[in-house]
Amino acid sequence: MLKTTMEIEKAAIMLKLLGDKTRLTMVKLLEHNDCCVCEFVEIFNTSQPSISQHLRKLRDVGLVKEERRGQWIFYSLNKNNEYYPFVEQLLIQLPNQDHKLKELEEKGTRITCC
Repeated sequence: MLKTTMEIEKAAIMLKLLGDKTRLTMVKLLEHNDCCVCEFVEIFNTSQPSISQHLRKLRDVGLVKEERRGQWIFYSLNKNNEYYPFVEQLLIQLPNQDHKLKELEEKGTRITCC
């Protein structure tokens, strides 16, 4: 039988993780896009180590997965993760963030690492 509820402890962990504005925005961006660290560095105007730390936390709970493409690593939302149905309900409530990637494209800085 499909598990439809989540333990309070796991929900609290996920809410704490997504309580950070940067991580929440990253997850919303990854809802429909694969992104490289360098794109997040541009979007959030912050350092690569800081972005990598956020992504590590998301990856550690399995919410984000990574895929190597040549020498670069791209991140995507792991929709097969046990937490995804819970997270999906949060994402539905949030405004689309794809304009941030469009701004990078217009500036010519989308996927600057590739």
